[in-house]
Amino acid sequence: MENLLIEVEKYVSSLLRRDLSSDFMYHNLSHTRRVVKSITELIEGENIKGNNAEDLQIATWFHDIGYIKSIENHEEHGVEIAASFLKEQGLDDERIDNISSLILATKMGYEPQNLLEQIIRDADCSHFASKNYNDISELLRAEWEITNNKSYSNKEWTEENISFFRKHHQFYTYFAINNWQKGKDKNLASLLKLLKKQKQEEKKNKKKDEEFALKKHRAKTPERGIETMFRVTLRNHITLSNIADTKANILLSVNAIIMSLVLSNLIPKLDNPSNTHLIWPTIVFVFFTLVAMILSVLATRPNVTSGKFTKEDVKNKKVNLLFFGNFHKMKLEEFEWAMNEMMQDKDYLYSSMTKDLYFLGKVLDRKYKILHLTYTVFIIGIIISVLAFAFAFKSQTAS
Repeated sequence: MENLLIEVEKYVSSLLRRDLSSDFMYHNLSHTRRVVKSITELIEGENIKGNNAEDLQIATWFHDIGYIKSIENHEEHGVEIAASFLKEQGLDDERIDNISSLILATKMGYEPQNLLEQIIRDADCSHFASKNYNDISELLRAEWEITNNKSYSNKEWTEENISFFRKHHQFYTYFAINNWQKGKDKNLASLLKLLKKQKQEEKKNKKKDEEFALKKHRAKTPERGIETMFRVTLRNHITLSNIADTKANILLSVNAIIMSLVLSNLIPKLDNPSNTHLIWPTIVFVFFTLVAMILSVLATRPNVTSGKFTKEDVKNKKVNLLFFGNFHKMKLEEFEWAMNEMMQDKDYLYSSMTKDLYFLGKVLDRKYKILHLTYTVFIIGIIISVLAFAFAFKSQTAS
């Protein structure tokens, strides 16, 4: 008995090392040895003796040898290889048939008909109770991905394992149920816990993917660029408006100082007959200074608007809600309603921003035109006034 088992082990090990493709990372010599170890435990646990024990061990060594020929019907190929070898070893046909039946009993979905078939099926799936089940399972996953062109996500593979545990496998022998079922249940619990975690991660990743897709979509659409354009342009317009107001204020301040000096120092001296020649130059100087001051005020003077609008104006998109002059006399409730209406309508919102930009540009145009005129008047007034005073002083000297 021992000599035959030694020869079987040497023969099977040699075939698997030499002829089995490296693609078989699960159904290989390591798996066969693991099942042989499990069959030995079951033989002792179920108290199997004599030829039956030897037949179980021989069948276990040959149960996956058929993979050296093909994946499909590998059990039948294993029977052929085993029968040929065992005949050479002098085994009778009855024992070879018994061993062949045991090899065929390892087929997926087969229902065992006797204790020996139950034992070999339990041994073949003993890794379900192993502490290293996850590592062994990953070897089968890698093998299927290569040999069967099957690809599984982590969640799909966990679900596949759970399904097999619950629907397609059970331990048959008393020894396996008493000694291995607890380990299998523990592995199933770990798989269920892992699946729950994977579902949570999948949900989280799905949410991230959706957010990324939304950001990507927004990046592709012109909305971001449009908003940036409006923001930059409006900021530039406001800056230009501030510059215009500053220039107008400077000019107004300068002319106000000049006017106060004229009124306090020059005009009181015109009562003296010796200064009569300065009357017309002073009038010219005061006139241009006064005009420049008036224009400076006009450049910075705000326009007065009604400050009201109707619901019909909002529904017809005729009012620009972004300009305070159109709503400063409205009640808060009415203004909030109008803003909500506008924010729900992207076209209305962009239209309002466009109008705001346009009318702000019109205000800038008016400011800068008046400001240009103010500086022109100021320069011309200074020149004419200086010439007038020079002419007056020259005439007085000549006379």
